[in-house]
Amino acid sequence: MSRDLVLLSISLMTWGVGEGMFFIFQPLYLQKLGADPVAIGFILAAAGVMMTIAHIPAGHLADRIGRKPLLLAAWITAMVAAFVMALAPSLPLFVVGLLLYNLTAFVSSPLSSYITAARDNLSVTRALTIVSAFYNAGSLLGPGLGGLVGERFGLQTIYFISGGIFFVSLIVLLFIKSQPVEILDPDQVGDTKFIDRRFIIYLSVIFFAGFSMYLAQPFSSNYLQNQQGLSIQSIGLLGSISSAGIVLLNLTVGNLNPYFGYLLAQLSVAIYSMILWRSTGFPWFCVGYFLVGGYRMSRSLATALTKNLVHQSSMGLAYGITETVGSSAVILASAVAGFLYQYKPPLMYIVAFCLIIIAILLSARFIPRPDTSGRDFIPVNNDLIGKV
Repeated sequence: MSRDLVLLSISLMTWGVGEGMFFIFQPLYLQKLGADPVAIGFILAAAGVMMTIAHIPAGHLADRIGRKPLLLAAWITAMVAAFVMALAPSLPLFVVGLLLYNLTAFVSSPLSSYITAARDNLSVTRALTIVSAFYNAGSLLGPGLGGLVGERFGLQTIYFISGGIFFVSLIVLLFIKSQPVEILDPDQVGDTKFIDRRFIIYLSVIFFAGFSMYLAQPFSSNYLQNQQGLSIQSIGLLGSISSAGIVLLNLTVGNLNPYFGYLLAQLSVAIYSMILWRSTGFPWFCVGYFLVGGYRMSRSLATALTKNLVHQSSMGLAYGITETVGSSAVILASAVAGFLYQYKPPLMYIVAFCLIIIAILLSARFIPRPDTSGRDFIPVNNDLIGKV
């Protein structure tokens, strides 16, 4: 790995600790502040909107002004948002902080672009999954630590600690190098078709797959506490197990062709849904939370697959569009999950399982297959204009 990827990985691992401390407890804290399941669903859907609206502008800006300024902006915003949530005396101000934090999702496309450009001899898939593994290694520690702190000092304390951790992560990030802006050769502009039929079909499939995989997740912590009687500390442990699953799945499946990896990621989340639907024992919940890491892995693999459909100079914008589609699925899934949980909690797992099976079949048929040699191709008008 290059020096910049090592520093970025350390910074992301630190961020992962801070985010992991509170992320799994968000629905529980919203519940504590007085929100009912439907309200929580809409709040999480609004958070999904914040995650969605900035991806394309951020990706476009990354292509035009560089990636590092946008990375710094995201890190600073996360730190501020954590302290807003920590200091919020009631639900409305907390929601402001939550929405502000979710806005930092705009970092996804500049981050993926930065990793792709700094990967040296690594394949795009390998670089993205390795860096993601570092982030989730931090997330492995975060939920357990958050559960311990929340159990002893209250959930609000978690947000103060997370804000301090984000500050440390920002300091590390300052030392990565800026990257030059890549400009498309004018001779290729007229021949380059950015959005074609293949890309639209691909985006449609990953939207449906993302919706199906996320549907069972937003209210799982509420389900485990309210219906299964688990403690805050036990739920935090499950969050750590989920992060461990993401790390190991990224490091193993990241070696595979991303086409097959994407199918395996969906299958793992389908098994998670089945386990939480049919099981009542904590050991089985541990297995399920290990496998739900496939959802996060699928987002990295979806980004890697996008690289095969666009030109290098439009990479940030393409990643932004892909992330927007993925985040849009989160918006819809969060709202639907709220209604399903309100009506009958186990129903969200049943519906999710059935939809994921359909998504796997659609993905197998329509997801593009990268070159089996592991090289990354850039198709233009269904032809290959180069290899990177």
